[in-house]
Amino acid sequence: MSGRPDAVPAAAAPLLRLSGLRHGWPGEARDVLDIDTLDLAAGQTAFVRGPSGCGKSTLLALIAGVQRARAGSVELLGQDWAGLSGSACDRRRADHIGIVFQQFNLLPYLSVLDNVLLPCRLSALRASRAGADAATRERSARELLDRVGLRGELATRRADRLSVGQQQRVAAARALVGAPELVLADEPTSALDETRRDAFMDLLLGACAEAGSTLVFVSHDARLAPRFDRVIDLPTLNRAATAEEAA
Repeated sequence: MSGRPDAVPAAAAPLLRLSGLRHGWPGEARDVLDIDTLDLAAGQTAFVRGPSGCGKSTLLALIAGVQRARAGSVELLGQDWAGLSGSACDRRRADHIGIVFQQFNLLPYLSVLDNVLLPCRLSALRASRAGADAATRERSARELLDRVGLRGELATRRADRLSVGQQQRVAAARALVGAPELVLADEPTSALDETRRDAFMDLLLGACAEAGSTLVFVSHDARLAPRFDRVIDLPTLNRAATAEEAA
């Protein structure tokens, strides 16, 4: 037998790690975000709360590599976004992150189904996870649409002919297709009534658990917090907010 009998396996590296993160707007010396450290494990679900204007959406943009931090590091799967070119960031984001945007960002001239399948066209990795061929990938997309309540002819309807709530659910299905390691959701339940909000949360949390995806969910709706593994109060975590209050 090799190795010490009392050896303890090394802890798995976090899927997402923020270290010494500082970020501010161009031309302004004051930081908007100042976060010492934040680690999230694979499969963990995190609810990020805070009032409007506290930097929740900015934090998501930094996590996704859409914005670059002024200082510190944002590592996804052990890779700091700062070490990548713009095109490499785009490829890595398409491969590993599903995003439910606050403004949905659907392509209005495409069908619902084609919008959901868009990540599979941008990422060979996401495509392979969704299915070995186009027919299997389409079935996967339709299954997600069924789970968000968009069945039958709605799958072939143009995205610009949907209600706001329907567009929001298409955006969620698109983020989940191909089982990305990280799902980011920016106020995704704001346009849903209570019944559909609960059904949406069941889908989102269930799909992330099934895929082993880490979920970072931003919302001001505190009623959702108990459904998550971890609740992050951004004004408390963010030292820039603490410094501003003390000034």
